[in-house]
Amino acid sequence: MDREIAAWPIAVTLLIGMLVCLEFGRYLGARRLATDPQGAMSGLGAVEGAMFGLYGLLLAFSFSGAAGRYDARRQLIVEEANAIGTAYLRVDLLPLETQPAVRDQFRGYVDSRLAIYRQFSDAAAVNLELSRSEKLQKAIWAQSVAASAKPGAHTEAGKLLLPALNEMIDITATRMMGTRMHPPSIIYVLLFVLALICSVLAGHGMAASKNRSVLHTIAFAFITVISVYVVLDLEYPRSGLIRIDTFDQVLVDVRESMN
Repeated sequence: MDREIAAWPIAVTLLIGMLVCLEFGRYLGARRLATDPQGAMSGLGAVEGAMFGLYGLLLAFSFSGAAGRYDARRQLIVEEANAIGTAYLRVDLLPLETQPAVRDQFRGYVDSRLAIYRQFSDAAAVNLELSRSEKLQKAIWAQSVAASAKPGAHTEAGKLLLPALNEMIDITATRMMGTRMHPPSIIYVLLFVLALICSVLAGHGMAASKNRSVLHTIAFAFITVISVYVVLDLEYPRSGLIRIDTFDQVLVDVRESMN
């Protein structure tokens, strides 16, 4: 399963780090102004602009990628619900006496799939449910293959039901891999480190003013931290404020239609 990254601890740590770095940058700038009042700040604009521009691009691409993966995960939930619903309807093609057992297996399978994502933060519980889901998949497949060859089955039962079951099984692997698709960890490290470096540069630039601007300091830190937090929340939408759980309702609706 996917290893969750909690956004709140990272955001709080980054906020504290940025505020400290802003003060440290201001301290360095004040020391330099004391020794070289005329040329202390000359020629630094290009460097600062390049650093802030680089960080802005990195943050923008990270946000865009996270939002795209979030949308893809929502789409996969809908695709799985459609695949299960289609396969369940095609159980009607099997002989009447075999249908109740297969439908019971379907109900247990959907319950297991829902349990996986409801307990997503518990690795042990998720692994247990994944194992249960795989066993139910094999049981449904075996029963369907055997029943589609029995007298009383629709002549096209094998051609219509088995491909639908195959799609239902395949989408589980696609969804699981979708939860594990994230940028390399170095991207998050860069977001964190560059935010601290930019804070030092921003503090250094504000040293020219004798009075500290609390508003600008807090605004710079909070906006940056909130942006990083949103990126992480989009990447891990089952542990923060941005939730994908509401889209599980389509699977719940499929389960209720089986009653």
